[in-house]
Amino acid sequence: MTDFITLDPALTPAPGKSEPVLEVRGLSVDFGVDKKWVPAAIGLNYEVRAGEVLAIVGESGSGKSASSMALLGLLPSNSRVTGSVKLAGKELLGTDEANIRAVRGKDVAVIFQEPMTALNPVYTVGSQIVETVRLHSEVSPDEARLRALRMLELVELPDPEKAFRSYPHQLSGGQRQRAMIAQSLSCDPKLLIADEPTTALDVTVQAEILDLMRNLRNKLDSAIVLITHDMGVVADLADRIAVMRRGVIVETGTAAEIFHNPQHEYTKALLAAVPHLGQGGAGSAEEVDVTAALAAATKVELASIPEEQLLRRERENAEALAGARAAIPQGQPVLELTDVAIEYPKQGRVPAFRAVEGANLVIYPGQVVGLVGESGSGKTTIGRAAVGLLPVAAGSMKVVGQDISAAKRNGRQLHEMRRHVGMVFQDPSSSLNPRLPIGESIGEPMFLAKVAKGAELQQRIEALLDQVELPRNYRNRYPHELSGGQKQRVGIARALSLKPKLMVADEPTSALDVSVQAKVLDLFQNLQKELGFACLFVTHDLAVVDVLADRICVMQRGRIVEQGTRDQILRNPQEPYTQRLLAAVPLPDPEKQRERRELRAQLLEAGTS
Repeated sequence: MTDFITLDPALTPAPGKSEPVLEVRGLSVDFGVDKKWVPAAIGLNYEVRAGEVLAIVGESGSGKSASSMALLGLLPSNSRVTGSVKLAGKELLGTDEANIRAVRGKDVAVIFQEPMTALNPVYTVGSQIVETVRLHSEVSPDEARLRALRMLELVELPDPEKAFRSYPHQLSGGQRQRAMIAQSLSCDPKLLIADEPTTALDVTVQAEILDLMRNLRNKLDSAIVLITHDMGVVADLADRIAVMRRGVIVETGTAAEIFHNPQHEYTKALLAAVPHLGQGGAGSAEEVDVTAALAAATKVELASIPEEQLLRRERENAEALAGARAAIPQGQPVLELTDVAIEYPKQGRVPAFRAVEGANLVIYPGQVVGLVGESGSGKTTIGRAAVGLLPVAAGSMKVVGQDISAAKRNGRQLHEMRRHVGMVFQDPSSSLNPRLPIGESIGEPMFLAKVAKGAELQQRIEALLDQVELPRNYRNRYPHELSGGQKQRVGIARALSLKPKLMVADEPTSALDVSVQAKVLDLFQNLQKELGFACLFVTHDLAVVDVLADRICVMQRGRIVEQGTRDQILRNPQEPYTQRLLAAVPLPDPEKQRERRELRAQLLEAGTS
């Protein structure tokens, strides 16, 4: 196999360094499928020392999670693991189940991607930490309780006593992740495996968890293996990086080496696919140095940014903002919200909940508006109301010229309006009918709307497959036979089938790998320019919005707190919440990410003083 590079310095202990906590040599993982062994990881070699973070990066299916779970014997029964795994000099592979169980939780702990499924929903958070402590240490219930409270305090939960008594569903996503980290660290493990620990979190919560993990690493001096596909997270936390592709480590090196001088073509392609906040799309204005722009807008002094650079950035901001204000959209609005309030109706004993209040938003033909904010801010609620899936409780909402407010809403009007609106969902696997071939899924809206049938319908299906760059013979495949990126292309084709005037895209790339995401965004951009539909793009990823959007709307707690052109929002954000949101976006560059961290810390300090 010629598709990998091995950098020996990353594998050989340097003079004066401590002995490795984890030493992996020749690790291979295979799964038995249809009476054949299918390789998931091939001949992996790496090591991690105390106080060091090794990031294992790669796309879905590269073998990073399978190889890491193999360290602890957490793979299913149809797996085969060979090679050597030593923890503090002791071999783990080949030992009996009792020894592995003793190691799990005590010497090696795991932070999983989704805390809601990793924590037991029927026990309180405190009782689960106490159970972990007593399982691996001979301590009394009172001593275990005190240790659990100390751990909850260590992970900076605002009220440790309340968190101790709470069930997982009573905590927010970020608090659940902190609670799981507390449980993982409760027995002072030598090695911590963090498997996509921030993927399910909002950008601001992600920044807090990364700060927490960095502080804990310094306090506890644990070795950390970080598994992720997010290069911004890697730049923020990792000391060394191992890049995996198709079960093989293709390149290893320090964070600086990998980011600034990648050797392997796959590493270069992976880094090139990462969207950078401030770079914009193919036809956008010049790149925005968001850190310098934020420092200039908030008058925060950063030692890492020279004063002349800040002054130059202020002049450029003024010029760009003048140009942005001069641009006047043309035509009648495709979507227009005036003082809109949206409620989720009462269900049983659960009272009605007002999720959006006083929203004002306008989208013109051919315009892409990015709607950003944290989970629970009301972004998806506005998207669902725009396609008539939620009623408007107050104010006026006009979609393609039709007022669908509560007073004027009727079934026939909604049916007619929906013919002009397409929607792309977050998870293509759950939005496509698993029992229909994708050709039928794409053609179904046209058939039901009676715009095409027979041979004409088949021609329209083939034309749509061509537009989303899928082979025509895929029309007979079922969703499970396609990759995530291919399924999302089918979702886009289906949304385009009735030639909509408005497209609502709800987090359409968040479930995709970074390189697949880049291809889908390119496709989406090209289709939008070619077909000229207006788009409401709902996401929490500001870098994605930067690539696509003409205008950006920022939501917080059900209200639109700031909106403007890309240049207005990125070069001169006015709202403190927008400033914190921009400062929390990690940069895939270790040096620039240090500057961004310093800026975010100062903004948070200024906000609390």
